[in-house]
Amino acid sequence: MAFVRWLRRHLVVIAGLLTLAYLLLPNIVVTVFSFNKPKGRFNYSWQEFSTDAWKDPCGVADMCGSLSLSLQIAAWATIGATLLGTMIAFALVRYRFRARGAVNSLIFLPMAMPEVVMAASLLTLFLNMGAQLGFWTVLIAHIMFCLSFVVTAVKARVMSMDPRLEQAAQDLYAGPVQTFLRVTLPIAAPGIAAGALLAFALSFDDFIITNFNAGSTVTFPMFVWGSAQRGTPVQINVIGTAMFLVAVLLVLAGMLIGKRRNKQAK
Repeated sequence: MAFVRWLRRHLVVIAGLLTLAYLLLPNIVVTVFSFNKPKGRFNYSWQEFSTDAWKDPCGVADMCGSLSLSLQIAAWATIGATLLGTMIAFALVRYRFRARGAVNSLIFLPMAMPEVVMAASLLTLFLNMGAQLGFWTVLIAHIMFCLSFVVTAVKARVMSMDPRLEQAAQDLYAGPVQTFLRVTLPIAAPGIAAGALLAFALSFDDFIITNFNAGSTVTFPMFVWGSAQRGTPVQINVIGTAMFLVAVLLVLAGMLIGKRRNKQAK
């Protein structure tokens, strides 16, 4: 009976930990197999421990080139989507205009629409415009589908802001620009940062939309897909593990900064 009572008290925590372990299991497998030395072309079964892939992560031809291209596209797409999404979010929350409800509904369409439909639609648009498929078409496509996620994240943050803080700044003779830079922007910064990180992850990870609109351009997800047909090099696991570790470090850094700010505020 004591065990049953203990289980009832900690059931939510146990369920959360099991769910987290389930979500992290693929990352653990990728990390483990980044130290594997397969005998054949495919890195699907454990053979021998080795750090050769970590010593030469660019040992596979064109892999680091595709990785660099993906990082460039993700960075520019993040900047573009964050700037446009932040302005749209503020406009939707702070201003009243015709068709505002329709715009709010349309913002969610790219999030609800299947990626293959959006990819085919964008490809049709680019072909009708006579655009040459490549870096710029991929970048435009990524900005378009990342925009909705940024708007949603920033909009939620702006809606929760207390307008009295901005009014207090204006009462203290702060101008519109000064109020925005010193009051509004710092308060909205967590939502903007969340939207930017989400946009970067979605852009870097995207395959379907990129594959339709890339032409001869090869991003890292496309390289991984192509390699899976011929053989999976261990270096792919190395890059995946490194990206995962960077993401974890960014999250931990954000948590530490948030805790320091809360302590300073108290």
